[in-house]
Amino acid sequence: MPTPKVDVQVVSSGIMADDVLMLGDSVMKAAKIPAQQQLILQFGSFRQSVTVVPVSRYDGLRVGHALARRLGLASGTPLRLQYRSVSRTLSLGPVIGVLVSRDYPTQPDKPFGSITMFCRELVDACRSQGAFVYFFTPGGIGSRSGGVEGWVYQGGWHQAVLPAPDVVNNRLTSRKLENKSSVQQFLIDIKQRYGAQVFNEKFLDKSEVFDALKGDTAVLRYLPESHSLQSYTTLKSMCARYASVFLKPVRGSLGKGIIRLSRSGQEGWTASFTTPMGTRKQVYPNLVKVFSAISGKMKTVRYLIQQGLTLIEIGGRPVDFRALTQKNASGKWVVTSIVGRIAGSQHYVSNLARGGTLSTVKEAVAKSNMAPGARKDVSARLHKAALDISRGVDERIPAHFGELGVDLALDTSGRVWLLEVNSKPSKNDNTPLNEGKIRPSVRMMIQYARYLAGF
Repeated sequence: MPTPKVDVQVVSSGIMADDVLMLGDSVMKAAKIPAQQQLILQFGSFRQSVTVVPVSRYDGLRVGHALARRLGLASGTPLRLQYRSVSRTLSLGPVIGVLVSRDYPTQPDKPFGSITMFCRELVDACRSQGAFVYFFTPGGIGSRSGGVEGWVYQGGWHQAVLPAPDVVNNRLTSRKLENKSSVQQFLIDIKQRYGAQVFNEKFLDKSEVFDALKGDTAVLRYLPESHSLQSYTTLKSMCARYASVFLKPVRGSLGKGIIRLSRSGQEGWTASFTTPMGTRKQVYPNLVKVFSAISGKMKTVRYLIQQGLTLIEIGGRPVDFRALTQKNASGKWVVTSIVGRIAGSQHYVSNLARGGTLSTVKEAVAKSNMAPGARKDVSARLHKAALDISRGVDERIPAHFGELGVDLALDTSGRVWLLEVNSKPSKNDNTPLNEGKIRPSVRMMIQYARYLAGF
């Protein structure tokens, strides 16, 4: 049953007591809310006994100023409401908390730096759907009893102490922050005490993903041969089978630290290292020398060694594809977007941070060196691969994910390959961010949060 959406009207505490709500009688009848009886008001982790008074010819919700302040609500805030007769609970919400890495309180116009516009877009999407969103950092956790110090947008950005949310979207971009004991304890507490849901609750590492997916028959065809690089024997056997291999830091991102090894003459190998300025090449006379050169790095960085692929190119620049998959209003995986990414002129990785450029799938394939006979149904095959892989990650890795960035590639024969799965996909990597426009990916995120919270 759809949950009604009402606009909150905050009235003076002198007019309305803290434990009284006034609600349009038509809304009360539709939601079967009993009048003038003790009920429990629920808003995120907030609980209080209230009485609801019906108001004729009115379709909003009136709340006293003192109560509104404790909830962090301002006049004009649209919210969903739901009445559960068994527990006699009137729930308002959903309350969505977005956990971000850092804030800048001295810059109230741009408190989240480069992602502030994305946060505003989320606010607008929540208003249109009747959800309440706030943003908080690891520093805002545990500072107040039962509350979270966060940011709300109400005609401008303001800090407030708010109830713990019904749903947390973990958008932390640092493993160090995510692994802080205060963060982990908070997430455990709100799940256990309030039944809150947390999605995208952890980073993925490359070995974990490929090892988990090896057991999934629907996904096997997309997996390049991959192993944890722990010995010279593994390096030697992979290099005996393939003309090129990639060494990828298990916890790397943005293409940092990737090394491509390719044959050079009879015995020799060329190592291509990614750097911010482009690709640095080094020739080694044999594999023993290669291994001794990287074994120092292996003491601090775990590597995945992966079969080299003959990816499609445009003018000598490799092309790959970023699919954004998300769970929808029914909790099912869907593909929100797929874009082509063409590597920069001095790079063999396609990340935008390394000078890559975006393209549509159709344009990328049309301009590429893919065999003409292999171009049929490329979009549909990428779409299917992204869904198969997302479902596989969801089923085989013990964590809750609501959206994934699935990096795919095509070889010159048209075969689809998995490169990487990212559990913290950038919102600037799939479609341009325009002020005032709510993208489908942002709308979908709110729909999934509503599904999780039962609104």
